[in-house]
Amino acid sequence: MAKGIFGLFPANTVNDDDIELECHPERIRGAAGEEEVNKTYVFRTLRQQLQRREGVPDYALSDFISPKESGKQDYIGCFCVTTGFGTAELAAQYEKDLDDYSSIMIKALADRLAEAFAEYLHKEVRTKHWGYAANEDLSNEDLINESYKGIRPAPGYPACPDHLEKLTIWEILDVEKKIRVKLTESLAMWPAASVSGYYFGNPEARYFGLGKIKEDQVKNYAERKGISMEKALKWLAPNIADD
Repeated sequence: MAKGIFGLFPANTVNDDDIELECHPERIRGAAGEEEVNKTYVFRTLRQQLQRREGVPDYALSDFISPKESGKQDYIGCFCVTTGFGTAELAAQYEKDLDDYSSIMIKALADRLAEAFAEYLHKEVRTKHWGYAANEDLSNEDLINESYKGIRPAPGYPACPDHLEKLTIWEILDVEKKIRVKLTESLAMWPAASVSGYYFGNPEARYFGLGKIKEDQVKNYAERKGISMEKALKWLAPNIADD
C-alpha cells in the first residue's frame, strides 16, 4: 500500500544557517475570542567547513532560501512517502515457506517503489502544486539524471546528516497521524520502504556533501537547536573532524 503527504510553506533564511517557516494555523483564545495564528518552525542546517580554493563557497542548504532581510518571500516544502505497509508480513510468510529469495526481493521491490513514488511526487509538486516548473518537459533519461530544477535532500544524507531534523518534518506534516509512518528510537522510518525530505525550488539549488565539520559548529548547532552538546556530538559524530 502506498501513502504520501507533502506541504509547501512560506520560508526565509534567518541567522545565515536556519530556515524559518510558518504553517499550521493555531487557534488562540483571547479576550476578543478565538483567532488563528501561524505557528513558526525552524529547520537547522549545517555548513561545510572544507578548505577550498579562493572563491569557492562552503554551502549550507539555507543558502538556497532567500534571507529574511531581503524582503523576498521564499518557500520550502517537505514530504514523506511510503510503499512499505504489508511488506514485512509478506516477507515473513516467504521466510516461513523457506523462500528467502522472494523475501529479499519483496523488500527490495518495496524500496524501489518508494523511491519511484518520491520521484513521481516531486514531479507533481514541481509542475502542478508548487508550479515553479509548470512547463517542464523532460524525458525519462533526464529525470534519472535529475535534470530538473530543484532538489529534495533528506535528513540523514550527505547535505543534511542530522536525523533529528526528521522530527520537525513529522511535526509539521503530522506524518504519523496522517499516513502512519513512524520514527523509531534511532529515527529510522517504519515501514522501512519510506522516503522523506525537503523540497527546494531554487534553480541554483544543488546536492553536496557536508563533509567534516569542526566542534565549534557542533556547539553552535546544539545551541541553535536547544539540545545538549552531548546529544549533538552523538548524532553528528560521523561528520566531526578529528583535529
